[in-house]
Amino acid sequence: MKDETKLVVAGRDPEANFGIVNVPVYHASTILFPTVEAREKAHAARAGGERLVSYGRLGTPTTWSLEDAVAMLEGGYRAQIFPSGMAACAGAILGFVKAGDHVLMTDSVYGPVRSFCDKFLKRFGVAVTYYDPLIGAGIRELMRPETRVVYVEAPGSLTFEMQDIPAIAEVAHAGGAKVIMDNTWASPLFFKPFEHGVDVSVQAGTKYIVGHSDVMIGVVTTNKESWDPFIFNANMLGQTAGPDDVYLAQRGLRTLSVRLNQHMQNAIALAEWLKGRPEVHSVLHPALPDDPGYAIWKRDFLGASGLFSFRLKAVPKKAIAAFLDDLELFGMGSSWGGYESLILPSDPTHYRTATKWDDTDPLIRIHVGLEAVSDLIDDLSAGFDRLRAATR
Repeated sequence: MKDETKLVVAGRDPEANFGIVNVPVYHASTILFPTVEAREKAHAARAGGERLVSYGRLGTPTTWSLEDAVAMLEGGYRAQIFPSGMAACAGAILGFVKAGDHVLMTDSVYGPVRSFCDKFLKRFGVAVTYYDPLIGAGIRELMRPETRVVYVEAPGSLTFEMQDIPAIAEVAHAGGAKVIMDNTWASPLFFKPFEHGVDVSVQAGTKYIVGHSDVMIGVVTTNKESWDPFIFNANMLGQTAGPDDVYLAQRGLRTLSVRLNQHMQNAIALAEWLKGRPEVHSVLHPALPDDPGYAIWKRDFLGASGLFSFRLKAVPKKAIAAFLDDLELFGMGSSWGGYESLILPSDPTHYRTATKWDDTDPLIRIHVGLEAVSDLIDDLSAGFDRLRAATR
């Protein structure tokens, strides 16, 4: 089946639910068993890897529906739901490290994951080395005997560098390490992580899977070899998402294809327009032919989402505020992936240790929503007028 069809049918079983199109919402904690024998058989079956409703935290048909759909789309073995994208990132890493181990982390990683490495993993004796996201097979020089995880994110948060995932994965696997990837930007539609050497894929489902800016949820999908160590740790952490949030994520998933393709179309159009603005120094979008990461994007990815950045030519801080403060269609808030457009001033300077970011030209991150592109251009044009007036 094509992905568009999988989005409609995956994880659903109307025949098992009285003909109901969507899997119902199961609110469950306690599960009752009619006899001691039935309870013992259920727990033995679960210990053997079978899926059985035995306790609310361990899964219900509601959670399994979303997990199965995401795993099918990504091409993985199985998936697990977490209460947020950050919880999924942390849960994925913790499944494969212990005291004395070493993690290689891309220098362009999502900021909270960096904080998790520096402030949490360090407390438990896990060493982290940050590497240049453009290193490719050169990551071999940073591998250690105790390296257990190589973490990638493509494109990189804020600065959108493309990583050569297959080259990095080949080196990581030769050294006995797992490759964990944050696949939120591309979603399962536009990047197939397990076809490119990834062992564990993480998504902040809060973004494109949900698509409506009203649910926090994360998903981790693994290949078969990585499932057992991952799921043992995930169960020990005890992190679960509420059934109503899972249901909303399921509903959002069904329209992912039409939404994401529109986000891509709108974003590329807006990125091309921004390239022609005299106030703009450069646009950081890997799907643009003149972007440094375009060749890798074209080779490995099936599309692009609505998130990218651009750099203004050097202007005073007050001019940036004048540009952003009175925009009508671009909200100023964290997260992205919803139907509305967002914009944020960003400064990667404090998030880099293996590479240096020149902050001379201010960085603006933008998420292009589903509004008419002409209206978004009008809104930004008025903002640029305010920027120029404040620069005089």
